[in-house]
Amino acid sequence: MDYFINSLAFQAAFRAQGPLAILEHFDTVYSILHHFRSIDPGLKEDALEFLTKVVSRHSQELPAILDDATLSASGRSAHLNALKMNCYALIRLLESFETMASQPGLMDLDVGGKNKKSRNKAAHGFDWEEEKQPILQLLTQLLQLDIRHLWNHSVIEEEFVSLVTGCCYRLLENPTITYQKNRPTREAVTHLLGVALTRYNHMLSATVKIIQMLQHFEHLAPVLVAAVSIWATDYGMKSIVGEIVREIGQKCPQELSRDTSGAKGFASFLTELAERVPAILLSSMCILLDHLDGENYMMRNAVLAAMAEMVLQVLHGDHLEEAARETRDQFLDTLQAHGHDVNSFVRSRVLQLFTRIVQQKVLPLTRFQAVVSLAVGRLADKSVLVCKNAIQLLASFLANNPFSCKLSDADLAGPLQKEIQKLQEMRAQRQSAAAASAAVEPEEEWEAMLPELKSTLQQLLKFPQEEEVPEEITAAETSEEVKGRICQLLAKARYKQAITLARAAIGRFTESEPFRHLDPEKLEETRFLNLLGMIFKGPAASTQDCNGSVIPGQTVVTDTHSLSEPEEARGSDELVKQEMLVQYLQDAHSFSQKIAEAIGIISKMMYENTTTVVQEVIEFFVMVFQFGVPQAVFGVRQMLPLIWSKEPGVREAVLNAYRQLYLSPKGDSARARAQALIQNLSLLLVDASVGTIQCLEEILCEFVKKDELKPAVIQLLWEQATEKVPCSALERCSSVMLLGMLARGKPEIVGSNLDTLISIGLDRKSPRDYRLAQQVCQAIANISDRRKPSLGKRHPPFRLSQEHRLFERLWDLVTAGFAHPDPLWIPFKETAVSLIYQLAEGPEVICAQMLQSCAKQALEKLEEKSSSQDDPGQTVPVLPTFLLMHLLSLAGDVALQQLVHLEQAVSGELCRRRVLQEEQAHKTKDPKEKNSGSETTMEEELGLTGATADDTEAELIRGICELELLDGKQVLAAFVPLLLKVCNNPGLYSNADLCAAASLALGKFCMISATFCDSQLRLLFTMLEKSSLSTVRSNLMVATGDLAIRFPNLVDPWTPHLYARLRDPAKQVRKTAGLVMTHLILKDMVKVKGQVSEMAVLLIDPEPQIAVLARNFFNELSHKGNAVYNLLPDIISRLSDPEAGVEEEPFRTIMKQLLAYITKDKQNESLVEKLCQRFRTARTERQYRDLAYCVSQLPLTERSLHKMLDNFSCFGDKLSDESVFGAFLAIVSKLRRGAKPEGKAAIEEFEQKLRACHTRGLDGTEVLECCGQKAAPAEKRTGSRRQPAASVDSDSDFLTPQPRRTTRRLPHTQQRTSKKRPKIIFSSDEESSGEELSAEMTEDETPRKTTPIRRASARRPRS
Repeated sequence: MDYFINSLAFQAAFRAQGPLAILEHFDTVYSILHHFRSIDPGLKEDALEFLTKVVSRHSQELPAILDDATLSASGRSAHLNALKMNCYALIRLLESFETMASQPGLMDLDVGGKNKKSRNKAAHGFDWEEEKQPILQLLTQLLQLDIRHLWNHSVIEEEFVSLVTGCCYRLLENPTITYQKNRPTREAVTHLLGVALTRYNHMLSATVKIIQMLQHFEHLAPVLVAAVSIWATDYGMKSIVGEIVREIGQKCPQELSRDTSGAKGFASFLTELAERVPAILLSSMCILLDHLDGENYMMRNAVLAAMAEMVLQVLHGDHLEEAARETRDQFLDTLQAHGHDVNSFVRSRVLQLFTRIVQQKVLPLTRFQAVVSLAVGRLADKSVLVCKNAIQLLASFLANNPFSCKLSDADLAGPLQKEIQKLQEMRAQRQSAAAASAAVEPEEEWEAMLPELKSTLQQLLKFPQEEEVPEEITAAETSEEVKGRICQLLAKARYKQAITLARAAIGRFTESEPFRHLDPEKLEETRFLNLLGMIFKGPAASTQDCNGSVIPGQTVVTDTHSLSEPEEARGSDELVKQEMLVQYLQDAHSFSQKIAEAIGIISKMMYENTTTVVQEVIEFFVMVFQFGVPQAVFGVRQMLPLIWSKEPGVREAVLNAYRQLYLSPKGDSARARAQALIQNLSLLLVDASVGTIQCLEEILCEFVKKDELKPAVIQLLWEQATEKVPCSALERCSSVMLLGMLARGKPEIVGSNLDTLISIGLDRKSPRDYRLAQQVCQAIANISDRRKPSLGKRHPPFRLSQEHRLFERLWDLVTAGFAHPDPLWIPFKETAVSLIYQLAEGPEVICAQMLQSCAKQALEKLEEKSSSQDDPGQTVPVLPTFLLMHLLSLAGDVALQQLVHLEQAVSGELCRRRVLQEEQAHKTKDPKEKNSGSETTMEEELGLTGATADDTEAELIRGICELELLDGKQVLAAFVPLLLKVCNNPGLYSNADLCAAASLALGKFCMISATFCDSQLRLLFTMLEKSSLSTVRSNLMVATGDLAIRFPNLVDPWTPHLYARLRDPAKQVRKTAGLVMTHLILKDMVKVKGQVSEMAVLLIDPEPQIAVLARNFFNELSHKGNAVYNLLPDIISRLSDPEAGVEEEPFRTIMKQLLAYITKDKQNESLVEKLCQRFRTARTERQYRDLAYCVSQLPLTERSLHKMLDNFSCFGDKLSDESVFGAFLAIVSKLRRGAKPEGKAAIEEFEQKLRACHTRGLDGTEVLECCGQKAAPAEKRTGSRRQPAASVDSDSDFLTPQPRRTTRRLPHTQQRTSKKRPKIIFSSDEESSGEELSAEMTEDETPRKTTPIRRASARRPRS
C-alpha cells in the first residue's frame, strides 16, 4: 500500500513539475527496485510504464532546454541530475525485468497449459519481449541529443555511458536474443551501441566487452558479428574491426588451447565477420597469422576461412594490382600448406574452402594442378571426413573445369602431340631466322674495330722503320685468297699484319679488284681504310668514307630487316598464341590424368562403412561419367552391388545415379530417347558377370514398379526382340534380357506376350541360337515368384500344363542339341530344366522323359560305333566325350532341381493345402465341438499343432529324398554307377570338361540323400585334394560348401580339408574357397577353429580380389561379438610357427590388420596378458619378435601397462633381442603420448626395467627375482583396479575358446605335476596340421565323428 501511495504522489508531482519530479521522489523508485521480487507485478508494470513516460517527456523537453542561452547553472544541474536519476531508474528496472525473464524457474512454469507467450504474460502481467524494444529506442533517441552541454566542460561522465551501454550487454547475454522473434531487440541494441560509439567515445570499452562476451557466451558470435558489421558500414566505425581483431590476435595461443569455449567464440566471430566485411578485415589479417601456428585447431580454421573469404569476395579478377595479387597468392599458399595440417578438421576445412573457391571460379589457372594434386593426395587420408571433402573438391573441379566438357585422356593426347610438334617447328624457324639476322652484321663489327685500326695504321705510316716483317704472298695465291687472309687477320684483331698484307697485295694485284681502284688524290690513310673496309664489309663499303659517312653521289643499301618488322611482329604473336594453346592442352591433359588417378583411389572407397562417403563416391562417379572419362564406366559398374545395401541412403543414391545416367538420355523424340536408353543399358550387359546382371535387374525392377520407364522403351525392346527393326544378334539378345529384367517388376510385360517370346527364341531354326534361347527362358522365369510360397498365400502357385507349347519346345531343343558339341548347350539346358520345374505341372515327368531320350541317343551312338567296327578283336567302342559330359551334366541338373522342387514347391503346396483344410474344418466345426477337447485347445494355443504338421511334412519330403529318388526304380538311380565310374577313374576319363561336369553332378547327387552323401564323402574330398584340374577343385569346393549347410554333421569331420583349399596354388580355387568359407563361417555352419588363420593368410594374397575378400570376411566377423578377439591367440600361434610358411614381414602385415579390430578395453587388457604369457611357450626367436610386435600394435592403456608389469617375468629374458626390445620401447613411446600425470611413474618404472634387462641380459631366473622384489610395490600402487591374472578368465564376455580335451588320460603323477606347474595351452597347439590335410585316406582312416555342431546361436534359423 505504501508503494502505491508513493507512486501516486510521484505521478502527481510529475504532472506538476515534469521530469524534475524525480529529484524529490527518487526514493520511491529506488524502493521499488530494491524490493522488486516481492512487490505486486501490476505495480512493476505501472512503474515501468510511468518511468518510460518520464524519460520520453524529458527527451522531448531537452532540445529546447539545451538551446536556452538563459539557462542558469542551477537549472542545468537540476536537469542533469533528473536525467541521471530517470535513466538510472529506467535502466535498472529494465535489467530487473530481464533478470526475471531469463530465470529458468519462471520461464518454465506451466500456467494452465498455455503457450510460452501466455506464460510470459502470466509471469509479468504483460509480454516483456515486446516491451524491450521501445525502451531501447527511447534511450537511443535520448543519446542522439546533444546532452553533453549539461555537464561541466561538455564532457560526459564515463559512468553515465557505461550505465546505458551496460543494459545493452546485459540483454545480449540472454541466449534467447538469437531467436528470430527477438530480431527487433537485437537491432535496437545495435543502434544504441552504435550511437554510443560515434558520439560518446565508447570504442575502447566496447572492444573489451565484446572480447569478454565472446569468451563466455557461445551464442553471441553471430549477434556481435551483425552488430560490428553495421557499426563499420552504417556508422563509419571501421576502426572497431581493427581493435577487436587486434585484441584477438594478441591472445596467447597456448591459453586458447586450454580455453576451448573462448577459442570457439573467437573462431566463429572471425569466420562470420570475414563473410560480412572482408575488405575491412583484410588490413588486419597480419595480426591473426600467429594463430596459424597455435595448437587450437578452431582458430586455425577461422583464420583460413577468413583468407578464403577475402579471396572469394575481394582478391579475385584480372584487375588486381600487384600488391593485391601477391596477397592473394600468399593466402592461397597458406591454404595449400594447411591441407597437410596435423589436425584432420583443419585439413577437411581447407578442402571445403577450396571447394567454394573452385565453385565460384576464382582459383587462378596456374594453381589448378597444385590444388588437384592436393585433393588426390588427401583421398588416402585416415580421416573419413577429409576423404569425403576431397571427393567433393574433385567433383567441383570437374563441374567447373575450364578445359573441356569431355576429359578423355586418349582424346586429349593426340591434339597435344600435334600442337607440340607445330610449336617446335615454329620455334626452330624463329631461331634460324634470328641466327641468320645476327650473322650478317659486319658494319657493327667494323665500327667497333675502326678506332684501333686507325691508330695502328697511323703508327705504321708515321714510323715505317718499326714495321714488322711483311706478310708474304705466294705465287700460287689469287686476289680472292689474299682478301680472305686479310679478313681473317682483321677479325682476329691482328691489324699490323692485315695492313702489311694489304700493302703487298696492292703492289702484286694491280689489275685485280679491289686493289686497283684506289683514288690517288686521297690521303694514304684514307685509301688504306677504304680498302680494308671494302674487303671486310663487302662492296657496299665503297659508298662510305673512313669515318662511316656517306660519300656524295652514292646510294646506301638499307637493312632488309627493317622492312619486315610487321611480319616479325605477326610471327611473334602467332608463336605466343601457339605456346598458350600448348599450355592449355598440357593443363587439360594433366588434369585428365589426375582425375584418372583419383578414380582408381576413389573406386576403392566404394564399400566404406560410412554412408556419407559412399554417397559422395557415387555422386563423383556420376559426374565423371558425364564428363566422358573412360575409367568412369568401371566405377559405374562397381556401384551396382550397393543396390543390396542395408542403408536406405546408399540404396537410394545408387538408384538416383542410374536415373541420372540412363533414364534421362538426350534425343529429339521419345523414340530417339528410348533408343539411347536401351543402347546405354546394353553396354552395361557386355561381358557382365552374373552378379552384375542381378544387380541391374534389381535396379530396373525398382524403376518399373515406380513407372519411371516410358512405354516407348518397352515397345522398342519388343521390336528389337522380334526383329521388326534391324539389329544385330547381340542387340536382340540384350533386348530379351532387358525384357526379362523388367518382367520382375511387372510380370505382365512378358506374361501377356508369352507365345511371342517362345517364337523368338525357342522355335525350330538352323543354326540354333542357344544364347538367345537361354535368355528367353530366364525372361519367362520372371513371370512367377521363384521363392518358397509363404503361409499367407491362399491361391495356388502359377503353373502351366505339361502339354503347353513352352515345354514341348524346351524338350525338343534340349534333346535335339544333346548330340551336338555346342558349348552353349550346357548353360541353356540348365536354365531349361530350372524353368520346367518352376512352371510345369508334374515337371519330374517331363524331365524323366528328357533324360531317357538323351540316354537313348547316347546308347544309339554307342551301337553305331559298335556296328561300324568290322573286326571283333578291336577294343571296346568309345562314346564321344561330349555326349557323356552332356548326359552326366543333365542328370545332375535334374537331380538338384528335383530336390529344390520337393523342398520348396511340393512342401509349400502341402502346407498351403493343410492350412486351407484347417480353415475349412474350423468353419464347419460345431460350436459345441469347439469348446470340447481341452488338450487340443491347449495344443492350438501353444502353436504345437502347426509345428507338428510342419515336422510331418518335412519328414515326408526327407523320406522321399532318402528312400525313393536314388532308389533303383527311379530314373536318377540309373546314372549313379556311370557317374561313380567316371569320378573314380580320372586316368581313364581324363578330359577336363568331362571331369568338371562329373564332379559337379556328383555333388548335386550328394545333396539329395544323407546316406548317399555319407558314402561318397571320401571320394569327394579325395578329388578336392588330389585333382590336377583347378576347375574340378573349384567346383567341388562349392559343392562341399553346400553339403556343409545341408548335412553339417556329416561334413564337420572333414572341415580341415575345406580350410586347406585356402592355400591352393590356383588363384581361382583360393577365391572360391574364400567365398565358401566366408559364408559357412558367418552363418555358423562350421566350427571356427585355429585353422581360420588360413583365411588370415589371404589378407596378403598377391591377387587383390582375394585380399579384399579376406578383408571383408574379417570386417563381418568383427561384428559378431568377440569372434576376432577369441581367435587371435590361435591365429598368432599358428602364423608365427616357422612351419606355417609365413615370413616375418607378411606376418606383421596380417597382424596389423587383425589387431585393429580390438577396440574394447577389456579385450585389450586380456589379450596383452595372454600374449605376455605366450612368451613362455614360444620356442624360437622369430616367435619372440612376432609376439612383441603384436603387443606393440594394440591400443594400450594404463591398465594394459599394469598387465605387462605383472607379467614382466614372461618376457624379461627375451629383451636381449634388439627387435623385441625395440617393440617394447615403441610401446613406452605410445603410452607416453596420452599418459596422465599419475601414470607417468609407472611408465618410467616399466622403461627402467626394460633397459636394465636389455643391458644386463638377465636370464629367466634373475628376471624372476628382479620382478619379485618389485611386485609388492606394484600391487600396492595399483590397488583394487588390478585383479589377479586368473580373474580375467572369469569374464564370460571375453573368454578365449577353451582347448579341446584329449581323450588320453594322463597318469596320476603327471596330473599332479601339471597342477604345480601350469602351462599355457592354445587349441592350435593340440591340432595337427600336416596329417589332417592329407587326402591319402583309406577306409580305416575315414573320420567317423558325427557329433552335432554347437553353434553360437541356437535360435538362428538355418538358411
